[in-house]
Amino acid sequence: QVQLVESGGGWVQPGGSLRRSCAASGFASSSDAISWYRQAQGPGKERELLATIFPDGTSTNDGDSVKGRFTISRDYAKDAVYLQMNSLKLEETAVYFCVASCRGLWGQGTQVTVSS
Repeated sequence: QVQLVESGGGWVQPGGSLRRSCAASGFASSSDAISWYRQAQGPGKERELLATIFPDGTSTNDGDSVKGRFTISRDYAKDAVYLQMNSLKLEETAVYFCVASCRGLWGQGTQVTVSS
Protein backbone atom coordinates (compact mmCIF):
# COMPACT_ATOMS: atom_id res chain seq x y z
CA GLN A 1 0.00 0.00 0.00
CA VAL A 2 1.37 3.39 -1.01
CA GLN A 3 1.23 5.77 1.91
CA LEU A 4 3.03 8.31 4.06
CA VAL A 5 3.26 7.27 7.67
CA GLU A 6 3.73 10.01 10.24
CA SER A 7 5.01 9.90 13.79
CA GLY A 8 6.36 12.18 16.45
CA GLY A 9 3.39 14.29 17.45
CA GLY A 10 2.08 14.82 20.94
CA TRP A 11 2.18 17.34 23.71
CA VAL A 12 4.86 19.89 24.45
CA GLN A 13 5.15 22.93 26.67
CA PRO A 14 5.57 26.41 25.16
CA GLY A 15 9.17 26.90 24.14
CA GLY A 16 9.70 23.19 23.74
CA SER A 17 10.67 21.12 20.72
CA LEU A 18 9.27 18.21 18.77
CA ARG A 19 10.41 16.34 15.70
CA ARG A 20 7.84 15.04 13.23
CA SER A 21 8.69 12.14 10.97
CA CYS A 22 7.15 11.17 7.65
CA ALA A 23 8.13 7.80 6.21
CA ALA A 24 7.25 6.50 2.77
CA SER A 25 5.66 3.08 2.55
CA GLY A 26 5.17 1.20 -0.69
CA PHE A 27 7.19 3.62 -2.76
CA ALA A 28 10.51 5.43 -2.80
CA SER A 29 9.99 9.05 -1.85
CA SER A 30 13.51 10.21 -2.71
CA SER A 31 12.30 11.51 -6.07
CA ASP A 32 9.39 13.41 -4.53
CA ALA A 33 9.10 16.87 -3.13
CA ILE A 34 7.61 16.51 0.34
CA SER A 35 5.89 19.31 2.21
CA TRP A 36 4.72 19.83 5.76
CA TYR A 37 1.42 21.55 6.45
CA ARG A 38 -0.60 22.29 9.55
CA GLN A 39 -4.25 22.88 10.16
CA ALA A 40 -5.43 24.55 13.34
CA GLN A 41 -9.00 24.28 14.56
CA GLY A 42 -11.38 27.18 14.82
CA PRO A 43 -13.11 29.68 12.57
CA GLY A 44 -10.93 31.37 10.00
CA LYS A 45 -8.07 28.95 10.44
CA GLU A 46 -6.59 28.05 7.09
CA ARG A 47 -4.26 25.26 6.20
CA GLU A 48 -0.71 26.57 6.35
CA LEU A 49 2.22 25.40 4.26
CA LEU A 50 5.29 25.26 6.48
CA ALA A 51 8.18 23.91 4.45
CA THR A 52 9.06 21.84 1.38
CA ILE A 53 12.08 19.69 0.63
CA PHE A 54 12.99 18.68 -2.91
CA PRO A 55 14.62 15.51 -4.30
CA ASP A 56 18.04 17.18 -4.40
CA GLY A 57 17.82 18.05 -0.72
CA THR A 58 17.22 21.76 -1.13
CA SER A 59 14.33 23.19 0.81
CA THR A 60 12.13 26.17 1.27
CA ASN A 61 10.66 27.53 4.48
CA ASP A 62 7.30 28.68 3.29
CA GLY A 63 5.74 29.73 6.54
CA ASP A 64 6.91 33.17 7.62
CA SER A 65 5.80 32.47 11.16
CA VAL A 66 8.11 29.48 11.52
CA LYS A 67 11.26 30.72 9.84
CA GLY A 68 14.28 30.27 12.05
CA ARG A 69 12.45 27.79 14.28
CA PHE A 70 11.31 24.94 12.01
CA THR A 71 13.70 22.91 9.88
CA ILE A 72 12.84 20.34 7.24
CA SER A 73 15.28 17.57 6.34
CA ARG A 74 15.33 14.16 4.75
CA ASP A 75 17.15 10.87 5.19
CA TYR A 76 17.48 9.10 1.86
CA ALA A 77 18.61 5.85 3.45
CA LYS A 78 15.48 5.70 5.62
CA ASP A 79 13.24 7.20 2.93
CA ALA A 80 11.92 9.67 5.45
CA VAL A 81 11.39 13.40 5.84
CA TYR A 82 11.52 15.23 9.14
CA LEU A 83 10.28 18.50 10.57
CA GLN A 84 12.22 19.76 13.57
CA MET A 85 10.08 22.25 15.46
CA ASN A 86 11.73 24.45 18.09
CA SER A 87 10.47 27.21 20.37
CA LEU A 88 6.90 26.08 19.91
CA LYS A 89 4.13 28.54 20.76
CA LEU A 90 0.68 28.03 22.21
CA GLU A 91 -0.96 29.12 18.96
CA GLU A 92 0.86 26.40 17.05
CA THR A 93 -1.41 23.72 18.38
CA ALA A 94 -2.69 22.02 15.23
CA VAL A 95 -2.77 18.87 13.19
CA TYR A 96 0.46 18.55 11.28
CA PHE A 97 0.76 16.43 8.16
CA CYS A 98 3.15 15.68 5.34
CA VAL A 99 2.25 15.68 1.67
CA ALA A 100 3.75 14.32 -1.52
CA SER A 101 1.96 16.76 -3.78
CA CYS A 102 2.88 15.24 -7.13
CA ARG A 103 1.36 11.94 -6.01
CA GLY A 104 -1.61 13.52 -4.30
CA LEU A 105 -0.57 11.59 -1.23
CA TRP A 106 -1.19 12.83 2.32
CA GLY A 107 -0.03 11.46 5.63
CA GLN A 108 -2.60 10.63 8.27
CA GLY A 109 -1.90 13.81 10.24
CA THR A 110 -0.94 13.97 13.89
CA GLN A 111 -2.06 16.34 16.59
CA VAL A 112 0.58 18.58 18.14
CA THR A 113 -0.60 20.29 21.30
CA VAL A 114 1.38 23.15 22.81
CA SER A 115 0.18 23.75 26.31
CA SER A 116 1.43 24.54 29.76
